[in-house]
Amino acid sequence: MKKVGIWIDKEKAHVVTLANDKEHFRTIASELEFFNIQGGARSKTRWGPQDVVQDSKYLEREKHQFREYFKNVAGVLKNADVISVFGPGEAKDKFRKEMTEKYPLIAAKIKNVQTADSMTDNQVIAMVKEYFN
Repeated sequence: MKKVGIWIDKEKAHVVTLANDKEHFRTIASELEFFNIQGGARSKTRWGPQDVVQDSKYLEREKHQFREYFKNVAGVLKNADVISVFGPGEAKDKFRKEMTEKYPLIAAKIKNVQTADSMTDNQVIAMVKEYFN
């Protein structure tokens, strides 16, 4: 049985595969751009025009980048029998939602989504082993 644990956030995904008493560790980089959206600039005159920041452009671009990132992670999960997802923030929840919408076969294998802080590689491996044992 091939058991896979994923620790995922916006920057990277650590994938730990446990099969036949062996472990395989892999890191997938997200290549997400981190946007620093500044407020609109004001003119020098009082009550003058203000520049408009197009948040929707940045959010749409980020959504497409997330889709590509999750597609890369899903490619690694095709042969998994059981999947557990860990991570800080909302990336783990976005990942599960994307799998449910676009990859239902993989989504059916996700048995657990759990919050976990930032960890070293060895801590991720230990957490996945502990979860599956």
